[in-house]
Amino acid sequence: MVTLASILVAVPLGVVGGLMLGILAWRSAVFERAIRPVLDLMQTIPVFAYLVPILFLFGFGPTAAVVATLIYAMPPMTRVTQLALARVPGELQDLGRMVGCTRRQMLWRVMVPSARDALMVGVNQVIMLSLNMVIIASMIGAGGLGFDVLAALRRLDFGAGLEAGFAIVALAIALDRLSHAVATRQGGVTGGGLVARHPYLVAALATVLVAGILGLVAPSAQTYPVGWELSTGTFWSRVVEWINVNFFDYLEAMKNAVLLNLLVPFKRFLLGLPWAGVAGLLAFAGWRLGGWRLAALTGGLALLIAVAGLWEKAMITVYLCGISSAIAMLVGLPVGILAAERERLWVVVRAVIDTLQTLPSFVYLMPAVMLFRVGDFTAMIAVVAFAVAPAIRYTVLGLQGVDPRLIEAGRAMGCTEGQILTRIRLRLALPEILLGLNQTIMFALSMLVITALVGTRDLGQEVYIALTKADPGRGLVAGLAVAFIAIIADRLIQSGARAARARLGLGEGAA
Repeated sequence: MVTLASILVAVPLGVVGGLMLGILAWRSAVFERAIRPVLDLMQTIPVFAYLVPILFLFGFGPTAAVVATLIYAMPPMTRVTQLALARVPGELQDLGRMVGCTRRQMLWRVMVPSARDALMVGVNQVIMLSLNMVIIASMIGAGGLGFDVLAALRRLDFGAGLEAGFAIVALAIALDRLSHAVATRQGGVTGGGLVARHPYLVAALATVLVAGILGLVAPSAQTYPVGWELSTGTFWSRVVEWINVNFFDYLEAMKNAVLLNLLVPFKRFLLGLPWAGVAGLLAFAGWRLGGWRLAALTGGLALLIAVAGLWEKAMITVYLCGISSAIAMLVGLPVGILAAERERLWVVVRAVIDTLQTLPSFVYLMPAVMLFRVGDFTAMIAVVAFAVAPAIRYTVLGLQGVDPRLIEAGRAMGCTEGQILTRIRLRLALPEILLGLNQTIMFALSMLVITALVGTRDLGQEVYIALTKADPGRGLVAGLAVAFIAIIADRLIQSGARAARARLGLGEGAA
């Protein structure tokens, strides 16, 4: 209930704030260019980096927790709102003008309802990210389920941590499904009284009222009986122990194979590159893809990382984030393609990725450490598990949003299903897929700070050390370095996509 109270405050604020910012960004290109780097910083600076300044400003308690949650959870809603409004068909806007809609009516009666499905993805992201912050919130005074997960991590009690994590997942799924039902609810009975028009709402309120009165009359009914409680924590802990005992050799062989053949060579390659050459290469790529402004941005941000003395740690961050994001996309893209075409499969996949996305980050570390010990491989496993959800979700969103008339036109021209997928659906879904790649990179970078607990030597470790020493300056500098890496990747990917769409004659609008 403590966690639910915090979420019921943070989620509406995040949704409304993100919606308003997204609308402003859609209406004004100047505002969009101004707010984009702010959103990037909000989403890419690790939470631990701005935790100390928030504590200095707001103190220890629920207020600081809500502020930290909003900074982390609002950017996806803003990005999705802007993209969803830009994708509303021009015919609907023309129809709104023909019937005499004012500017406000055009927005709230035409644009927002037409973009409802895409906007609900943003609402989903706010809910999931807010619940993912419950552990961080518990560290600064919010309490709730996050404190149980944190305590289980300290004891390395996977069962207890997973059980508390599943409670968070249950809250997340309930809130997500309720918000989706409210958004898609069709008009019901229009006549009659309140009971006839809203029977389920009245029944729910009556149930709460009766239960509250019963709790006042009989205090024993206020809490769930301890004797009726069931726990599966011991079972899950024993499952991990059984896997560790019986499959240790196989797990160790797999870990060593990936380390020796992929992780270590790639890490050595990046660490062996000169900083000046990398900064120059990034500037050249920016110039080819987006002109001198992008060149100045990418080269300048790389130079700032080197000047701050964080180049080596930044390269380790790039190596871990790059490999983890690539694996997450390689898994997420095919799964998203299959789920977009099969409604029943999408129901199952959505439940799985909702669980993955709402399980607190710390929960991933416990089984990974128990099975693979500490190190880069453990960090990679945890990051991939955490970052694969947006890759799947945005792929499905993009493919399901393709106009069916275009698919039918392709079939009429004799295209095979493979050609329809590669030549029509994937190309038209490119904006959402790129947004999914963007979110995958952001999720991977945010998780890397958590993986500093399992022995990584990257920028995440620098942020965590700054937090333990209450050094906000050091933490913010390392956090900005993480944000610079994310901004460089995002700008290059988006510019490359626009260039590719222009070459194919698809236009640059939504890319």
